[in-house]
Amino acid sequence: MDQLESQPGTLVIQDSQPGVNDASADRPAPSISILGQDPESIDLESHDYYENRELSHLKFNLRVLEQAKNSDIPLLERLTFLLIFSSNLDEFFEIRVSGLKKQLDFGRQRPGPDGKYPETILKTIHSEVREALNEQYRILNEELFPSLAAQNIHFLQRSDWDEKLTTWARGYFFDEVLPVISPLGLDPAHPFPRLVNKSLNFILSLEGKDAFGRDSGLAIVPAPRSLPRLIKVPSEIIPDGDNFIFLSSVVHAHVDEFFPGMRVKECHQFRVTRNSDLEMSNVEVEDVASAVQGELLSRRFGAATKLEVSLACPKNLSDFLLERFNLSEEELFQLDGPVNLQRLTAMLGMVERPELRFPKFSPGYPQALEEGSDIFAAVDREDQLLLHPYQSFIPIIDWVRQAAKDPTVLSIKQTLYRTNESSELVEALAEAARNGKEVTVVIELRARFDEEDNINFASILQEAGAVVVYGVLGYKTHAKMLLFVRRVGKELRRYAHLGTGNYHRKTSLVYTDYGLLTADKTVCADVHKVFQQITGMGKKIHPKLLIHAPFNLRKSTIKMIELEADAARAGKPSRIIAKLNSLTDVAVIKALFSASMAGVQIDLIIRGICCLKPGLPGVSENIRVISVVGRFLEHSRVYYFQNSQPQLYCSSADWMERNLSHRIEVCFPILKKKHSSRILSDLEAYLDDEVQSWEMRADAHYERLTPQDSSQPGVQTLLLKKLTSS
Repeated sequence: MDQLESQPGTLVIQDSQPGVNDASADRPAPSISILGQDPESIDLESHDYYENRELSHLKFNLRVLEQAKNSDIPLLERLTFLLIFSSNLDEFFEIRVSGLKKQLDFGRQRPGPDGKYPETILKTIHSEVREALNEQYRILNEELFPSLAAQNIHFLQRSDWDEKLTTWARGYFFDEVLPVISPLGLDPAHPFPRLVNKSLNFILSLEGKDAFGRDSGLAIVPAPRSLPRLIKVPSEIIPDGDNFIFLSSVVHAHVDEFFPGMRVKECHQFRVTRNSDLEMSNVEVEDVASAVQGELLSRRFGAATKLEVSLACPKNLSDFLLERFNLSEEELFQLDGPVNLQRLTAMLGMVERPELRFPKFSPGYPQALEEGSDIFAAVDREDQLLLHPYQSFIPIIDWVRQAAKDPTVLSIKQTLYRTNESSELVEALAEAARNGKEVTVVIELRARFDEEDNINFASILQEAGAVVVYGVLGYKTHAKMLLFVRRVGKELRRYAHLGTGNYHRKTSLVYTDYGLLTADKTVCADVHKVFQQITGMGKKIHPKLLIHAPFNLRKSTIKMIELEADAARAGKPSRIIAKLNSLTDVAVIKALFSASMAGVQIDLIIRGICCLKPGLPGVSENIRVISVVGRFLEHSRVYYFQNSQPQLYCSSADWMERNLSHRIEVCFPILKKKHSSRILSDLEAYLDDEVQSWEMRADAHYERLTPQDSSQPGVQTLLLKKLTSS
């Protein structure tokens, strides 16, 4: 760690002289051409200064898709990026597109800061998604499948089946598929079925009469979710390589077996994506857990937002499906391949080809937190800072495990937004409760797509004797906090962990997040106050060092931005760096515009949505926006203000309206110079990256940066080398 902080270019924050460090000495000075311009003459409400939220979201997913084309990335990882694109796109339609459609349905069209109305946005989305899906399947069919075949990994179409495979597939159909599938002929007694969100289905055109003399002409065959969508061919059938066939191919090959005596004229895959956003009335809900459970049951059958069909599906059948799902032709997408690409993810676990994956690494440990160490003693000595996935998440789990057994620990409080399916943390908390500790866990039941798991975790903890609360109705509890209270001699001591990411071991291996372990009395007292506010009732609290939403995070953020603007106007050094997942809040964007107009150099590292347009003459010409897309999902939130004290904060909150107004979030300062210097050095490494970065232009278009030195490592590779145990 000391070596890391002594690297050339590492920035040192002076305790006594704020703002003296010249973090950008080797960068061009910010433009001050507009300093003499009357800021009142510039209308910061202008639609031209803002990018649309949904379209910016879509652009991020297109940057993910670009990774699938990058030949510098290992082959199976390129396939992974292709599948992530599919998963992201599904969620985009389940949540964002469904929201736009609701506005249309209820006649509540309201333009955003960009001036665009939902109807216009939807048309643009449908057009761009159609183009993107065509490109996705081109990459799959023309690049990835042939490259995988060259590596002896084959996805066999029916035309590729030899006699031996054909015989085996027939046996598989009769043994595994036919017994669990229920074909549905359509007639007045068999209306069109309610089909589950994102499920694989087949529409069939039939000829002839069945045993009862019925002749409907159409049938639906839903594929049960119990059946694997991708089937690995046994080595005794094809001994060479890894070989796979699709469930859809098996069904197609034997579809006549579902309708004996009739002829199947057409058979085509399709899949419908539905609205999956949970809706709960804050006024009417009395039991949050029961309300969420009720909503989960109906989520699978929400209003349709997208229909995908095979490319060969004739218009009469696709029109029939569109009518049944109440969708327009714009919402139909014809695909040149499997309609359920996410199911290819299963293949990644069935192929042992490490040379086709990113090199494995072992997350590093600060010496003080190595396995078996006394974490309480380590934190007593000094604050500990972790950066996942480069450094292990296990010390956090070990800390809770130690606390569960430590007789000096009196109470444990923790927030849980998302955690892994078989959570070691939940088990450790349950053990602590069984051992007589006072355990209080704030579980957010409305963590999207994790609701069911969280309900189960709540039940486990309650059975162990822990107190479980579901946060504050109307506000998602998104803060990442863990608090211990110990009796040491006659003294009560508090310890806290604060993070930018979830208490989730699996995602800690692929998401970049900071975590702070501290015994600072003021910080820990603030954390205690926030917990009391969440679990109890009372007036607004006033933490001394923590900044928290929905109360003062937006106000404090804007105040710190304005402080930089004041410094610039006074001719003093000024700088803002913010690393975020998303930037959408209009008030914050306006403050950034004003700071740029005052001459503040502003660097924004924003992975996903960015509604601020940089580089606009006279408005945002001193603002730079980059997006880093790489092996790990950039998830940490960091705010740096050169003239604030403290200068550097980490947070669970993005600069979005939902985070600043509708969620319980915490923003915590990095008080130790050693740690703030390290984080600032990390930020500078991101800003210098030319390998994994895309830069946003004034028209909201992103351009991939090209490294001047081909041997230059990307920022994630750089951090891997610095922090991991290879």
